[in-house]
Amino acid sequence: MKNNKIGWIEQELTRLKEAGLFNTIRTIESPMDAWVTIDGRRLLNFCANNYLGMANHPRLRAAAKKAIDESGVGPGAVRTIAGTMSVHIELEERLAAFKKAEACITFQSGFTANLATIPALVGKDDVIFSDELNHASIIDGCRLSRAKTIRYAHNSPEDLRRKIAETTEYGRRLIVTDGVFSMDGDIAPLDQLCEIAEEHGILLMVDDAHGEGVLGKGGRGIVDHFNLHGRVDVEVGTLSKAFGVVGGLVAGNQTIIDWLRQRGRPFLFSSAMTVPDTAACIEAVNMLEESTEQVDTLWSNAAFLKQGMQQLGFDTGHSETPIVPIMLGEAPLAQEFSRQLLQEGLFAMAIGFPTVPKGKARIRVMNSAAHSQEDLEKALEIFAKVGKSLGVI
Repeated sequence: MKNNKIGWIEQELTRLKEAGLFNTIRTIESPMDAWVTIDGRRLLNFCANNYLGMANHPRLRAAAKKAIDESGVGPGAVRTIAGTMSVHIELEERLAAFKKAEACITFQSGFTANLATIPALVGKDDVIFSDELNHASIIDGCRLSRAKTIRYAHNSPEDLRRKIAETTEYGRRLIVTDGVFSMDGDIAPLDQLCEIAEEHGILLMVDDAHGEGVLGKGGRGIVDHFNLHGRVDVEVGTLSKAFGVVGGLVAGNQTIIDWLRQRGRPFLFSSAMTVPDTAACIEAVNMLEESTEQVDTLWSNAAFLKQGMQQLGFDTGHSETPIVPIMLGEAPLAQEFSRQLLQEGLFAMAIGFPTVPKGKARIRVMNSAAHSQEDLEKALEIFAKVGKSLGVI
């Protein structure tokens, strides 16, 4: 019997498929690494945000197993009700020291970190100045806050200044930006944004999800990259990408972190990270403090792959980081490109609307420190073959 209540959803799904925008999610049958198994086939993996190759690292696996034996698996409830576990405090203290911040609080993900932070800092009578290409989690956090959100042109301090000058009615004010923009790989001019924030007395927040473990000395992030310690009020990060595990963090001013423990709703109303995840994150911090080897390898791999793609004739956009977008334009072309890559033994998904604007579909190639030189050379061969087959190069 047909359910007429959801008929409109079926129609929308049909339209997505007809437009080449329906997202088919592949099932990984192996650990997340430089190579993965899909449908029984071993494939080169250039899809993951596993920048440093830590998602399947023996040291993180061992730390997680040890933590389970010592402290179990789950935290039992939210920290404000069931109490906080010592492993969570240890991680927060270690992250604060690693990032040279006064304090740190952890969340279940980088997404929930944004949902917690923005509504806790601004509300109905306040104003947010947000980069027009900010991540969905920032956009949702702005909506939840009920503050007036004013978008400024992407990475444009000049337009931000104009928007601030034009906005004369406000209570509190917040400037928020991604640190690294995940679809294009470019970096926010955080030093200039910091100057503007200080000049006007506005809180400054950066979401460094794709700079964590990538930018700065030993992967300490965008604040370290620009040497802005103590000047950026709020630094949101993730433990789900370069750290190879799962979770989110907010580092910065002690007063703000204390406030988030009182008013950050995902902290107050949702359980904390699991014990093995938290322990694995601590081990990731240990590794990054011990050596810059993995970060250095990541950047070396990125330079090699990016140069190779450009020499082949691909449009790689304006990336300044290990993210390498292969700009293709229309979603059907990007999906066919991804399908042929898979046939040739390489996993790299097409990205289209609504993740990126219409007409800006692409293959986003994600480098990893886990890739060998042979892996990178093989990837360039496959991209060249598919690119020529589809008339892209």
